Amino acid sequence: MSDTLKIGIDLGSRKAKFALMRGDQIVKLADLDTIAFYKKYGSIVNDELSLDLLGSGIFSAEELAEAQITVTGYGRNSINLHGARVISEIKAHVAGARTQTGFANFTLLDMGGQDTKVAQVVAGRLTDFVMNDKCAASSGRYLENMAAVLEVSLEELSSHSEEPVALDATCGIFGESELIGQILRGYPVSRLCAGVNLTLVKRVMPMLKRFPSDTLVITGGVALNGAMVELLRAQCGMEIVIPEHPQHNGAIGCASNP
Repeated sequence: MSDTLKIGIDLGSRKAKFALMRGDQIVKLADLDTIAFYKKYGSIVNDELSLDLLGSGIFSAEELAEAQITVTGYGRNSINLHGARVISEIKAHVAGARTQTGFANFTLLDMGGQDTKVAQVVAGRLTDFVMNDKCAASSGRYLENMAAVLEVSLEELSSHSEEPVALDATCGIFGESELIGQILRGYPVSRLCAGVNLTLVKRVMPMLKRFPSDTLVITGGVALNGAMVELLRAQCGMEIVIPEHPQHNGAIGCASNP
């Protein structure tokens, strides 16, 4: 196993995630709010993104001097990080899932802040994928908006799966109006939360059906929504596996990708 020190950076729409790895061993993980991180430590120099990683305190001068840096992230096509290799999001997330699980055959569902990706991996290789990045209705941002409407925390929202209230709007904006209508009908918050979680399942199922597999690996921040995972398990017919670090999966993939 190579003992080369590598830094992986996943510049997500909501969070910037960082991984420091030596070979397949995770040395350090960190994350910061993306906008705050850019404001404090980012700038554009000669049409390249420059990040003050040392000033951020995430990595030491010795680590930065030794490590190879690979970056991916939301809007990666406009990101040319000075001194770093850039890889696609899907490549990073597949590499991260393989590193974290050891699996060679699986379907990957990555649910991020503003998009959702489903990929098929066979014999360790990406064979096909589909991505929903046109609407945030199947993403973490949708959950944040719905939690705000219900005046509950994301943790509270993510804890309810019983007796979901039907929510059929396919657009995040219209979904808010529909949810308000159901609030006015007097449904309890627990059932409304369950309904929100079920809408995510409804939106990703058509994508998952394109890539049937025995195993479904879920990554991204939405993987921490236990109620959504429970509802999905009841419908997808696959064994669901959530890696130890689902939110940092893209950064881990960058740091472990050859």
